[in-house]
Amino acid sequence: MEYELTDLEFLESLAPWEGPAIILLDLDAFFASVEQLDHPEWRGKPVIVGGDKDRRGVVSTCSYEARRFGVRSAMPSAQAARLCPNAIWTPGNFPRYIALSKQVMQIMTDASPRLQQVSIDEAFLDISPGRFVKDHPVRLAHQIRARVAELGITCSIGLGTSKSVAKIASDRDKPNGLTVVFPGRELDFLSPLPIRTMSGVGKQAEKRLHEFGIFTLGELAAADEGLLRGVFGKNSTLMRNRCLGINDSAVLSDDEVKSVSNEMTFSTDLIERREIEQSISMIAAKVARRLRRKGLAGYTISLKVRYNDLTIANAQHTLDHPVDDEHDFNPVLFNLIDQVWQPGIKLRLVGVGISSFDERPQQLNLFGDSLELTPQRKPVQQKPKRSLVEATDKVKDRFGEDAVGYGRELRFKDRDTGTIAQKKDDYKDPLNPDSLS
Repeated sequence: MEYELTDLEFLESLAPWEGPAIILLDLDAFFASVEQLDHPEWRGKPVIVGGDKDRRGVVSTCSYEARRFGVRSAMPSAQAARLCPNAIWTPGNFPRYIALSKQVMQIMTDASPRLQQVSIDEAFLDISPGRFVKDHPVRLAHQIRARVAELGITCSIGLGTSKSVAKIASDRDKPNGLTVVFPGRELDFLSPLPIRTMSGVGKQAEKRLHEFGIFTLGELAAADEGLLRGVFGKNSTLMRNRCLGINDSAVLSDDEVKSVSNEMTFSTDLIERREIEQSISMIAAKVARRLRRKGLAGYTISLKVRYNDLTIANAQHTLDHPVDDEHDFNPVLFNLIDQVWQPGIKLRLVGVGISSFDERPQQLNLFGDSLELTPQRKPVQQKPKRSLVEATDKVKDRFGEDAVGYGRELRFKDRDTGTIAQKKDDYKDPLNPDSLS
């Protein structure tokens, strides 16, 4: 149910809220909105924050004025330039976006400490009435939205009894909207919506469900269990519950990091194996740096590539010991190249990821006297190599990410696309590196 926020009588006559209350706050066209805030002469005009159209750049975000021409986030910059030739282009100012995002997150934590930030411009907040929250959830959502507006930007908020309902509601009235789905009204809200509205329903799942005559979330919620299992596998119950509006997961203030990754799209294709290996080494160094800053070491190493025809391939390998140093897992990545590339194939993107951070048992000596399984500890490296890694970390911590690097990085210095998402690791204080990847 939607309502006019100026209707103060409505806000004063709210019935008590029963059960969980979750909001999803989404900053409207965030990067572009900040640019218009900082450049008043750009207000009311189409603004695009994105990479170079001549170097395979993509649109990071665009103002609503640009969206009227059909421009969208993640669109190739060349296409956006054709659709909106008079747009104002800017590569963006990531430190500025981080600073303003922090102010927004502080506004949210002032209302409740149970915050789960999912990206630089999006976060869940548990404002269920109880120990931490005394005011009515609808009034709190209204207050948060008003405080964000005081910063000079706007947000759209969805309020419901679960994260999935709040997420969908936040998209219903953009920009600068607040949509509330009151307890008990979840099915009324969700049932008529297209199945693609729900997180977890991708293109392939949508196609298969359409073949079975399932087009709405209500029809998906009522579908046969065997059919859902065939489409969603072990997640079939989860997806049904989401469509029913049943609380799917808690808002976690310290959300567990499941993976750390980084990728880069190149303005010109990678063709030779040597430059592919060099690009992997460069990206792996960034991933390793982030692992060490988080105090993490992982067992599973993943390699992702995108070909010239835009198709994607992945390969991975799991070690028997955790790693946080690119010198340890680069050889594994080099071996994975043969699973996704052959001579003559052109690559436009390379990505590296590390996951599986939980300790796991290792069989110490298969043929020895003892078969006892004990937790595997982090491997001890040769002192000179580890000392070099630690020394470079200290220099970067003090002087910034560009203070020191390897010669191979110079080869790719001017081969990125200029898209701001690729610049996030160049700053000392990334807000949430994993959710920004």
